[in-house]
Amino acid sequence: MRFHIISAAVLCAAAGALVGCNPDTTGHARADSTPTASATPATPATGAKETTDDKPTEAERKAVPDFVGMGLQSAQDAAQAAGFYALTSHDALGRDRLQVFDRNWKVCGQNYEAGKTIPISTRLDFAAVKLAESCPAKDEKAPEAAQGTMPDFGGKSVKAARAALDPSTSLTVNDASGSDRWILVESNWKVCTQSPSTGTALKGQPVTLNSVKFDETCP
Repeated sequence: MRFHIISAAVLCAAAGALVGCNPDTTGHARADSTPTASATPATPATGAKETTDDKPTEAERKAVPDFVGMGLQSAQDAAQAAGFYALTSHDALGRDRLQVFDRNWKVCGQNYEAGKTIPISTRLDFAAVKLAESCPAKDEKAPEAAQGTMPDFGGKSVKAARAALDPSTSLTVNDASGSDRWILVESNWKVCTQSPSTGTALKGQPVTLNSVKFDETCP
């Protein structure tokens, strides 16, 4: 028995340089534990989602509710409840007033008629007047920006007229009643006469507007 054990040790030592023999405590050769790199690519796990160029889905669409006659704040709340969050509003009388306190305004019109199906990302625009005012027969638009010629500002608010002119324009606004009142809230005053006249080429000359309050008659 002793002869066989020694012989095995001698043989292992002699062959160590060739086969890397390294007996463990049990007398058996220990295999190299370093894993061999596989040439086969790993297979994705079952159910794994591959990256693809998915086409965008169509935006969700809904029918537009009827907002006419509602208070502006209530209309905005109802629009959001229906899924429409892109909201704006404007002065239906064309006076360019801001709807600062929405509860003081009511809806006269909307840019998309009730029942029309549109993407919910579409901007809804409410035409509104103050609660004590009557809705106009049609939505009055503020005057468009002057494009090199003097617009017709007759009956328009002083604020809207100012906004239509180039910001560098030298503008004088007078009380046409002759009372020499201060014109503080320009959206409450309407233009009676203007200089230069409608259609005149604008070349940087000063502009004068004569006005009265909206509930007054031009002289």
